Amino acid sequence: MPHPNPDAMAFLLSRRSRPAKTLRAPAPDRAALEPILTAAARSPDHGKLEPWRFIVLERGALHRLAGLVEERGPDLGQDADQIAKAASAYRDSPLAVVVVEIQKSSEKIPQIEMTYSAGAVCLALLNAALASGWGANWLSGWASHDRAFVEQGLGLSADERVAGIIHIGTETSAPPERPRPDLDTITEWVTE
Repeated sequence: MPHPNPDAMAFLLSRRSRPAKTLRAPAPDRAALEPILTAAARSPDHGKLEPWRFIVLERGALHRLAGLVEERGPDLGQDADQIAKAASAYRDSPLAVVVVEIQKSSEKIPQIEMTYSAGAVCLALLNAALASGWGANWLSGWASHDRAFVEQGLGLSADERVAGIIHIGTETSAPPERPRPDLDTITEWVTE
């Protein structure tokens, strides 16, 4: 017999990311962030490999990374608007958590499952931040896919990549609801 959790279901049915550009200080301090990280680390992890880790970016680190975005953008052919938008995502954020995917060697666990696990961690982190009352948004962007940026700016090794960057802060305005998928068009029921 199931034991429903109506509050959790109501949250999941109404959850809504908050645009990162609307998030401001204060952000969660370390004590407030630890249970959010703990909840995210409870994500599915086939083989118990922990193919991910966290990098918490506080204000000083975010400003440093904004500068690196501005340095790397021209080398990558980004136009001035794209560079400014990407830099402001770092510069204006009160706090961000980078979920780093780590490809580990395993004879039993396919690498794609490690990628799925890292994605599950991103969503769990986003939802845990929202459930804790913070505004949060999952972003990545062109800079997070640039090897020079992630190695120089975040210290990632060759077997690591950014799965997502979860920006967390105080919500300054609630976004309007957006259209959601039509369940009938994306669901197939198989009976035999």
